[in-house]
Amino acid sequence: MPLVFRKATIDDIPAVIALQERIWEPTYRDILSSDQIEYMFTATYSAESLADQMTRQGHQFLLALQDHEPVGFASYSRTDAAGERYKLHKIYVLPSEQGKGTGRLLLEETAEKCRAAGGERLILNVNRYNRARHFYERMGFAVIREEDVPIGPYWMNDYVMEKIL
Repeated sequence: MPLVFRKATIDDIPAVIALQERIWEPTYRDILSSDQIEYMFTATYSAESLADQMTRQGHQFLLALQDHEPVGFASYSRTDAAGERYKLHKIYVLPSEQGKGTGRLLLEETAEKCRAAGGERLILNVNRYNRARHFYERMGFAVIREEDVPIGPYWMNDYVMEKIL
């Protein structure tokens, strides 16, 4: 059965949390301390935080479904008043889906949603030590600068990447 994408709603928050419980630690264990992983997961993926992202912050969430089961998600939002620039806040797929094209298809769907809404550029942050940087480069993103982002008592040492839509 082909991969299906649909907009996530407040009712999907438990599914997003369940995905992240399986994705977050394997993704970051080689580049962040366990304390930082736990702090960031709690700060970013609590039900309250996700609801705030979906409502007040205006993040759009997409779920990727395989055989009606969530296997990944992305979130993005407009970053300028003109609607020409969008930011990819999150994109994650289950470790079992990595290397199968799921992430590529989810990113392409996200980029198409941004383009259809008038977006001309898509930006994202990726940790400078995260192997996903190479995936983003293959998808047409280029590093435009480095950025150190404070998250509570921790820092994320990121590249900011951009793709022309």
